[in-house]
Order: sequence, then C-alpha cells, then structure tokens
Amino acid sequence: MSDLEPSAVRTPREVLACYYQAILDKSADDLAGLYAVDAVHEFPFTPPGFPPRYEGREAVRAGYRAAWGASPAQVEEIRKTAVYETADPEVVIAEHVVAGTLPNGHATFTVPGLLILHVHRGLITRVRDYMDGSGVASARG
Repeated sequence: MSDLEPSAVRTPREVLACYYQAILDKSADDLAGLYAVDAVHEFPFTPPGFPPRYEGREAVRAGYRAAWGASPAQVEEIRKTAVYETADPEVVIAEHVVAGTLPNGHATFTVPGLLILHVHRGLITRVRDYMDGSGVASARG
C-alpha cells in the first residue's frame, strides 16, 4: 500500500475513516498499512504502561498488536465529535470518544481523544495522539 498510484491516494479524511475502522476491528495490520514506512506516532500524554511514541510502520504494528492483544477491552463504537480541516491540506484534526466493553459485558469504558493526523500521498507520516489516560487504564481492566 505504500506505493499507491496517484489515482488511488486517499485524502486525510479517508485515511482517518480507515484508521477508525482498524481500531474497531482491532487490526494492527490494517492500522499499520495506513502508515508510511518511516512514520512517527506520538502519545504526548502517555498513559502508564505505554511508550511515548512508535517510530516506523513496523513499530506501530508491533505496538498495537501487543497492546490490543493484552487488553480484554472490545471497542464497540467510535463517536466522532468533530473533524477539522487545517490550512495544510495534508493535516486533519479529529476529536472522538472510543466506547466499549470489557469481557464480562457489564463494565463499559470511554476514552476521549484528539488526533492530529499528517497524511502525505495517502499515508500517515505523523500522528499526535492525545487520549485520556484514565480511560485507557479503565479499558485495560
């Protein structure tokens, strides 16, 4: 996917939609496929037990595979609060709330967040991922 033809290049909004779908599917491979080989994914407000950043597509794949594999949480919905265009056509800012359940089906969680997504030629080159650390801890059980 890193060698997309110009006619197949996704817009930042389209990449964002695929990003959210990969989260719903808990697919580290689908998520990593959205990133450029040398992309950086940063967590400015790093919750306990998380690295402050992933450097490179394969680090994104490995990091999310490990995090999602270790978590019993099931994402049920991503509530898209707002998406903002910027003066830079390669940057989109998105507010959202990730909502889901833990395996017993009775415990729920919400994780509010904000993403700043940089997309070049249809691939993510940089993400600044601001998420609520307490919501993440709740989701991890």
